[in-house]
Amino acid sequence: MSDAATVKAETPRLLEKYVKDIRGSLKEKFTLANVNQIPCLLKIVVNMGVGEAVENKKRLDAAMEDMAIITGQRPKLCRAKRSVAGFKLREEMPIGCKVTIRGCRMWEFLDRLISVAIPRIRDFRGIKPNSFDGRGNFSMGLAEQVVFPEINLDKVEWVQGMDITMVISGGSDEMSLELLTQVGMPFKRD
Repeated sequence: MSDAATVKAETPRLLEKYVKDIRGSLKEKFTLANVNQIPCLLKIVVNMGVGEAVENKKRLDAAMEDMAIITGQRPKLCRAKRSVAGFKLREEMPIGCKVTIRGCRMWEFLDRLISVAIPRIRDFRGIKPNSFDGRGNFSMGLAEQVVFPEINLDKVEWVQGMDITMVISGGSDEMSLELLTQVGMPFKRD
């Protein structure tokens, strides 16, 4: 038997915290009868729209490379659905990329986002808690990819923003806000 087979996979820190502490406190706070009603993070979708890829194909390649480094997964290329003459955009032209992260990789990404990337944002004063969609899902945007420490600043040619969407079960904005607050998301206090 090889050493790789005997090594136990590490459980992500936030997943462990969710299972041990957060789940019980959410069930108690919202008086939920069924364990399946407790809100849980299902997936995180990271999206980069690269409109400048119409003129310069290297921008999209750089964005895909950076996203692969940040998320640990190969991104999917997104193409234009329709032509827009004003933007010099034709149908099926590549204009962005996205990654859907699930499982342990998702919890590790969320941990790096909360504990490392968000504190590196310049002039950060907290995330506005009004970006829920009415069904409990939360979306936020980052202006630049260089807040992640995996990105080498010397190799970055173009600064590119990204959208991060957290899909949460439960169907309630209030429960999802409480889940993200207990996980450690730094929301702005009024």
